[in-house]
Amino acid sequence: MKKFLILLLIPLFFGCDKEDFQNNNPYLPNYPVNLNINMSLPQYSNLLSPANAVYINSAGQGIRGIIVFNTGSGYVAYDAACPNQSLSSCSTMTLSGIDAICPCDDKRYSLFSGLSQGMQYPMKRYRIEQTSEVSLRVYN
Repeated sequence: MKKFLILLLIPLFFGCDKEDFQNNNPYLPNYPVNLNINMSLPQYSNLLSPANAVYINSAGQGIRGIIVFNTGSGYVAYDAACPNQSLSSCSTMTLSGIDAICPCDDKRYSLFSGLSQGMQYPMKRYRIEQTSEVSLRVYN
């Protein structure tokens, strides 16, 4: 009986991927992202401290650039495109402390969760891994 129970539980442990990011947002297309960040460089050094974010506007990285945020227990990366707006001249989010603001509708999105109260879609999230003490890789 124990063997049967163990065989039933094994697929449950291996069947879930905690980093399964789905983009079901009709406003934001899927562009490839593969970005390496060296936090020892001055433009990224803010990421070494918790509750700090950096906006990275590198050509070919995301839709409107990438926002990387240090949560204190790890890092998260989001696209800087407003998630509840069609792409336009005002749809690039700006940083304000621990929030990102969409200038089209002045909605604030938490960089901890990517959510904004009352909005349908969260910020588009990318995978991120810390490859060394001062290096991050953002990808999808």
